[in-house]
Amino acid sequence: MSPESLDETIRYTADVVLLAAGHVLLIQRRWNPHAGSWALPGGHVDAGETSLQAAVRELKEETGITLPVDALGQVGAFDAPGRDPRGRYVTVAYTATLPEPDAPTPLDDAADARWWPLTDLPPLAFDHADILTATTR
Repeated sequence: MSPESLDETIRYTADVVLLAAGHVLLIQRRWNPHAGSWALPGGHVDAGETSLQAAVRELKEETGITLPVDALGQVGAFDAPGRDPRGRYVTVAYTATLPEPDAPTPLDDAADARWWPLTDLPPLAFDHADILTATTR
């Protein structure tokens, strides 16, 4: 292991794949990186919280949709180097399924929030297409 790899800063995030009636909830990013691109709701895990708590919080902060923590199941961790242009980011993705879509309200980091048919998705930021594939297979 090289000395440089010991100094790597790793940031911890959580993402949510919220599904309903053949659709997935996406947000349009307000800020760089990938401003204007569509992505899964999610963000940084704050001090003192778990990735699951962060997933619930970020979903509410970005879309106005509130879910209890026990409604979410873990998809897995995504940690490929280069998955985020800001540096090394490790995310834990969670999923939940609603019987029908709830109307989202774009808030916080989201310029827009809407349900997209799984069969007609826009290009997704980061590795969110991979996360969605892992969730729906």
